[in-house]
Amino acid sequence: MTQGADTWARTYQRNTTGQALDAVLTLMAPGARTVRTACAVGAQDEPGTGGTPRESAWDGPAAYAAVAEFARRAGQGPLLLRSGSNSTMPEVR
Repeated sequence: MTQGADTWARTYQRNTTGQALDAVLTLMAPGARTVRTACAVGAQDEPGTGGTPRESAWDGPAAYAAVAEFARRAGQGPLLLRSGSNSTMPEVR
């Protein structure tokens, strides 16, 4: 996500498993820099979010990518979902 000169990653989730999950959100920036944030995902079926801190954008938002990974708590099971920001921005004419 971007606003002004800032960029950050955010994930939206809804957990219908009935078990608490762990989520890790990673923002990958130019120069091999990364920011990782752990997001707790409760066992209730309520929408939630997790996000990385905002930082000043280098080289514009297209130079950034984000990945969200969801798994059972404390390594109690396999990775359940990995989602990334690999879509491209539409060309404006």
